[in-house]
Amino acid sequence: MTEVPPQRRPGPPAEAEGGAALPASSRRRFLGGFLAAAGLLVAGGEAQAAAPRRLPAERRLAIIHPQAGEAFSGVYYADGQYLPEQMALIRRILRDHDDGSLPELDARLVDLMARMQRTIDTTEPLQIVSGYRSPATNARARRRDGRVARNSFHMHGQAVDIRVRGRSLSQLRRAALSLQAGGVGTYPNRDFLHIDVGPVRSWG
Repeated sequence: MTEVPPQRRPGPPAEAEGGAALPASSRRRFLGGFLAAAGLLVAGGEAQAAAPRRLPAERRLAIIHPQAGEAFSGVYYADGQYLPEQMALIRRILRDHDDGSLPELDARLVDLMARMQRTIDTTEPLQIVSGYRSPATNARARRRDGRVARNSFHMHGQAVDIRVRGRSLSQLRRAALSLQAGGVGTYPNRDFLHIDVGPVRSWG
C-alpha cells in the first residue's frame, strides 16, 4: 500500500491508527530544548498559540494503561517548564508494551491529552489503548492490517489511542475536533479515539 503524506491528501487517510507521520525535516517542533536524558521533546507555546483552548500555567494530566495497571495523575508542567520526573513517568506509561521500548515523546502530545481532559470536563483518566509503537511492532500491526501506516505517528511519540469512562466516542471525537490540534480518527468497532499532533485532519 502506497501512502500519501497527510498534508497532500484532501480526504481522510486510508490507513488505520493515525496515518503517516511527516518526515523529520518537516515536523514542527516547539521552541525549547530536549530533556535528552528522558527522551523528551519539550517546548514553549508555538502550537498552543494557534489552538483555540490554552492550558493553564500549571498543567495536569491523568492517564492509565489498564492492561499494564500503570497510571499517572498530577502536575507535569509548572513554573514555565516541563517537570522531568513526571514526564518520564508519562513516557514510561506510553511505551511500547509489546517490546518495552520507550518513545522520544513529543511534549505536544502530553499537552494535547491534558487539553482533551479539560475539554471533556472529567476527572476520569484517559485510558491508553495504544501509545508508542516501535518499528518492529508497527510492522507486525501492518502485516495484520494493511491500513496501518508504514510511518505512523505512533512511531514518533506523537500519537495515542484513548478511551474515557463515562464519555462516549462521539463526545471524545467532538472534543478532539474542537481543539484543531492534529489528527482525529474514530474507531467504533474497537471503541477508541486516535489523536495525534500531525496535520489537522479527521477520519472514521
